[in-house]
Amino acid sequence: MRPETSPFDRLVGEAWPAPGRVEAGGWVYRHAGGVTKRANSVLPLGTPGDLGRAVDEAEEFYASLGLPCVFSIGPRAPEGLDGELERRGYGLVDPTLVMTAPIPESTRGGAGTRVGDAPDERWLRVWWSVDGGRHPETDGVPAREWAARILTGVPAGYALLPGDRGDAVGRAVPQGEWLGVYCMAVEPPARRAGLGAAVLRALLDWGRERGAARAYLLVTEANAAARALYERAGFAVAGRYHYRVARVRRRRAG
Repeated sequence: MRPETSPFDRLVGEAWPAPGRVEAGGWVYRHAGGVTKRANSVLPLGTPGDLGRAVDEAEEFYASLGLPCVFSIGPRAPEGLDGELERRGYGLVDPTLVMTAPIPESTRGGAGTRVGDAPDERWLRVWWSVDGGRHPETDGVPAREWAARILTGVPAGYALLPGDRGDAVGRAVPQGEWLGVYCMAVEPPARRAGLGAAVLRALLDWGRERGAARAYLLVTEANAAARALYERAGFAVAGRYHYRVARVRRRRAG
């Protein structure tokens, strides 16, 4: 898929909405108390006249919040931006794959999986314990509250599959013909028992019932186990992105 036709920067930005969002010359500054890079990074969709100055302004914005400046570098990022950030000492973090698959007429379901329209306390506990609970509190707001604001920022389905040794969860966002699959998490004692695959099947069925024909999901290149699960479900790589992360700059007093 050519960069200019790739829909995934937009889809991901919509499906994982940052509570704070400022647009600046085609770039979007997203912030959510530092909870997840996806919701606390620059989404650079436009090509500024002065690339260096645009980066300076982004750095100043995040410094005013006491957050590190992070850029999401996807297929629609301006030419030369990745190199400019590397020259400034930004680290390359979390190379990530976008994987897609057609949603089949039937996945044979995810037996025992419940899909609701809001994440209950059990769902939040599982996801937070597996994939979310590494973020500090900021500005007096608990990090999990920031996460809940992100997760519930758009209509979505929240799947929970209880297991004998632990639970599995997932989240799906209907976006027209696309279904975004997020927050796939299985508690460690319950892994390798098919719970993740069952949750994925349930979410795909749920999305098909709401008109979606294709699904996409995001997985880091390093997560071989998750990639294997998604490949078995028929997903293939359709795109890539990564983050560039600067050192934290704190707001100056006065």
